[in-house]
Amino acid sequence: MAERSQNLQDLFLNSVRKSKNPLTIFLINGVKLTGVVTSFDNFCVLLRRDGHSQLVYKHAISTIMPSQPVQMFDGEESSRES
Repeated sequence: MAERSQNLQDLFLNSVRKSKNPLTIFLINGVKLTGVVTSFDNFCVLLRRDGHSQLVYKHAISTIMPSQPVQMFDGEESSRES
């Protein structure tokens, strides 16, 4: 079976999920949500903050802004230092 490659969106969301990096999600209607990504799929992102979860549909998201730089690829940090 052919190996399925991940798209940039999945790589980014998986990286912030694993690192538990807090982020801000801006919706297309101007609402600003903050929290930590706990899960995601093709259609939505599960965001957790202060013990509460929010299910956010991806079609409503305009921008995702992490609070810290995101390392998406192995060795990415070391290649910048060279």
